[in-house]
Amino acid sequence: MFALRSRILHYPSSDPSRFEYLADGVLLVENGKIVDLRAAADMQAQGFDLATCEHLPNYLIMPGLIDTHMHSPQIDVIASYGQQLLDWLNKYTFPAEMKLANEAYAQEVAAAFTQQLLANGTTTAMVFTTSHEHAADAVFNEAHKRHMRLIAGKVMMDRNAPDGLLDTAERGYVESKRLIEKWHGNGRLGYAVTPRFSGTSTEAQLQSVAKLHEEYPDTWIQTHLSENLAEIAWLKTVHPDAKDYLDSYERFGITDDRTVYGHCIHLTDSEIKRIAAKGARIAFCPTSNLFLGSGLFDLERMKSHGIPVSIASDVGGGTSFSQFRTLGEAYKVCQMKGYSLDAHEAFYMVTKGNAEALQLDQHVGDFTPGKEADFIVIDPDATDLIGRRVRQTNDIEEELFLYMILGDDRLISRTYINGQLQFEHQFEHQFEQQFQQQGSQIIAKQDRSAG
Repeated sequence: MFALRSRILHYPSSDPSRFEYLADGVLLVENGKIVDLRAAADMQAQGFDLATCEHLPNYLIMPGLIDTHMHSPQIDVIASYGQQLLDWLNKYTFPAEMKLANEAYAQEVAAAFTQQLLANGTTTAMVFTTSHEHAADAVFNEAHKRHMRLIAGKVMMDRNAPDGLLDTAERGYVESKRLIEKWHGNGRLGYAVTPRFSGTSTEAQLQSVAKLHEEYPDTWIQTHLSENLAEIAWLKTVHPDAKDYLDSYERFGITDDRTVYGHCIHLTDSEIKRIAAKGARIAFCPTSNLFLGSGLFDLERMKSHGIPVSIASDVGGGTSFSQFRTLGEAYKVCQMKGYSLDAHEAFYMVTKGNAEALQLDQHVGDFTPGKEADFIVIDPDATDLIGRRVRQTNDIEEELFLYMILGDDRLISRTYINGQLQFEHQFEHQFEQQFQQQGSQIIAKQDRSAG
């Protein structure tokens, strides 16, 4: 058991306006779970010794950030100049993924990817790996070592990609099934059946996707939908019998409340209504949508139909692992669509809301006692500019808005996974050590001069 005393914020309900903010609170953790969260004065009044807390008075503790759409092998192509989606896939993504045929390299990429999650305060993620079974194994292994709650899947694609990345309908099914048996429900891990998108899968493979999900109904399905206008036009030639993009999945039963569709920028009214009726979820990926010129997602429109929408980085088409930067771009996209994304809605979405979208809110997303202790410690003085601006704010909402516009990974002082410290920002410690060394050298020089 340990206790942290600090400023604490979380969203215990599905209404972002009903947040709980403690200017001086205590978070009590035991065996990887949240035991209690209360004001420090209340804890002291009930006999709790505040001296047992680690006191972080100027920091802000929040639940860990959740990312619902990422590509682990694309860490090495993030920020690569390209044109739009299909060109970018062929020029950068597919060549990068082919390199993971080497098992040692796949392991190194998985370790680097996982470390980036922790450094950016992302404690739960939904991840596309590659079509190589060992690459999915590597991501699961890295997450398992750190006791992370992570959902991932081997990409299934049997056409319209380089030969080195193609599987077959049968092999994709067999390898995915083997991975499900090994990892789904192992510790805090979950499996997502992962057709890259319907344009890279034959009808036989899409049938095998549906079969896997039917055999393991508590798995997820993750894929892409309606990201780019050129992609949509191309899909019509690949699946000429489908009445629209969504139908290329629907015909095989790949649309339910455990399906997460990435992007969904150019949906028709009919597709939106059908997604809502099936309870499927959408991952809003603002940085990649802007970077690849795909379009502007209409959050307000999706909300009006009751579709659960999460916010995701989509690394490496997305340009940052940081959910702070993702929120900043989401705000700008929403502004262009005539909707103002306020700070509480934004931070609700990347914590409690994203947990709800993945149906993980019984485990993570807030500080309700009994939930898993995944949380971050934010440093409001991470940069001179942020620190200066924070001191001008009048309330926590203004402070949060600063973080989503000016913030990045430097805000993350610590990341806790399942109650264990898994990342700590070292810059401040390096500075302190350097300052102490310089001070010692100055004192020694003065002593020599005096002597």
